[in-house]
Amino acid sequence: MKDGVGDALTRRESFFRTACVHREDGSYVVERRNADSTGNSAVFETFDEVRRLFDRLPETFDADDLAKAGLTGSRRHMMVRHFAEHPGFACELDSRSPIRAKKLDVTRGDVS
Repeated sequence: MKDGVGDALTRRESFFRTACVHREDGSYVVERRNADSTGNSAVFETFDEVRRLFDRLPETFDADDLAKAGLTGSRRHMMVRHFAEHPGFACELDSRSPIRAKKLDVTRGDVS
């Protein structure tokens, strides 16, 4: 029963290749969709921490820019995809190989 209560106190959102979990304690987890390993996730203290990370990134960014923020391995690529997939970030993939995203100028109406 405890597991069921824990599941009820979190909110999960799934996107094309990534997913996120808003935990009861306020933490925010980004993971590869359908992954079964913690090696495919990044845990942040809050969603606001992820928002600040996004805001600090340059207008066009790639996995190397996320390495500078302390993310390692495949988590860097996962976060680029997550920013592009999550509707809360004005961003889209600019290139798949190498993976690169660009921020959209919401004042100009770039967001559809």
